[in-house]
Amino acid sequence: MTLRADSARVRGQMLAAARERVRGGDLDLPMNAIAKDAGVGVGTAYRHFPNRQALLEALAAESLGTLVADAEAGAADPDPAAGFAALLRNGLRLLRDDPALAAVLSSAQPACLAATTDLTTQLGGAVQTILARARAGGAIRPDVTADDVRRLICGLQHAVAAGADSGAEDRYLDILLAGLRAA
Repeated sequence: MTLRADSARVRGQMLAAARERVRGGDLDLPMNAIAKDAGVGVGTAYRHFPNRQALLEALAAESLGTLVADAEAGAADPDPAAGFAALLRNGLRLLRDDPALAAVLSSAQPACLAATTDLTTQLGGAVQTILARARAGGAIRPDVTADDVRRLICGLQHAVAAGADSGAEDRYLDILLAGLRAA
């Protein structure tokens, strides 16, 4: 659906206001505050984003698209173990750099936006392909699921964000990958 120019401008203002709050560490994203920061009425805010989850998903859309592309590249990698490791490394980087993506992927709520549903479906398919290839090649344990990967990478992002030392990200990924390897 194409928005009218004024509607697209207002939506952009709201997303910019929300991004600024997220950069400042506020993931609560109160709609009243977002509307005020964007210079629009709260009714306008809710017309564009019916709830906080929809706003988070809109903020995370670009990063989620990048994650899907990374997963598809990993699924096409001739070395399934390398493709899987690259997906985890790229995924952790994206989660670290985009708290909205981390919030969306770790949410137990179903997606609000059709675009998020489409992207997460694509992501799930690519991750399933990577896992099937890595299992077949003996690179990872047979019991690892796509949901396990999602939860583990979100947990890893949380551990890194908790203030670990500068080398912790790579060390934590190495530990995770070692734990996921087939015996």
